[in-house]
Amino acid sequence: MTATDLAGAIVRLRAAGCVFAEDEAAVLGGVATDAAHLSGLVDRRARGEPLEQVVGFADFCGVRVRLRPGVFVPRIRSELLVHTASTELRTAPTDPLREKAAGERAADPLTGGKTVVDLCCGSGALGLAVRHEVPAIRLFAADSDPVAVACALDNLGRDVFQGDLFAALPEALRGHIDVLLANVPYVATDHIALLPAEARLHEPRTALDGGADGLDVFRAVVAGAADWLAPGGLLLSEITAAQAEAAVAAVRDAGLRAGIVEDEDLDARAVTARRPEHPKR
Repeated sequence: MTATDLAGAIVRLRAAGCVFAEDEAAVLGGVATDAAHLSGLVDRRARGEPLEQVVGFADFCGVRVRLRPGVFVPRIRSELLVHTASTELRTAPTDPLREKAAGERAADPLTGGKTVVDLCCGSGALGLAVRHEVPAIRLFAADSDPVAVACALDNLGRDVFQGDLFAALPEALRGHIDVLLANVPYVATDHIALLPAEARLHEPRTALDGGADGLDVFRAVVAGAADWLAPGGLLLSEITAAQAEAAVAAVRDAGLRAGIVEDEDLDARAVTARRPEHPKR
């Protein structure tokens, strides 16, 4: 790509209101095959399509995530979920019965490592990043959107299922999930109109709209989590600061132990829900 081509792209991107026109032109130029291809990519970006969808990937938490048009773009703040999950997987004790079974029944999909599920997975970015940090896991993912499922298969290669929340998962996972990543839609319905146009117009509403207070899908996940988590298993879900009190209450109502983790640098917070090791008698 010539300097003249890139200079023209910068001018067009600036005119469209792209604040980081120079950086974006460099990214677009890096994937364009020729000047005509670059022009088409710039057209898409100038019309408001997210840069990541235009180029077909997002760099997230140390991995390159393939993206398709119309699929939710992973946010930097979601790195908190990845780091928290990875720490949990490295430090939580391994079930000795599962380790014994791994040697006896190697074909069983639940043997040979801790089980992680990326629910409402979108592109599969969270699961992909966790697997990058902790390779020795059994990873499963699910989403209700067929386009997202296809995109997640691009990234994860296998074990991605389509359906509504837990109904999408293989029954064999029930009671065996060590870490459940559930980056559910959590924008309050009335706030959708306040989102940037990139999100409102180019990402599926089902990946954004969490109902009146943003916690409808979260409550549905929490209500079913105790049946699917292994004893001591952990659920992680991103929330806003304003949702923390209600989210913690929902976790406790479901009989799980609640907590909040935060990262000021990422401006991120998540609610944790842990299944007790032993049920109350």
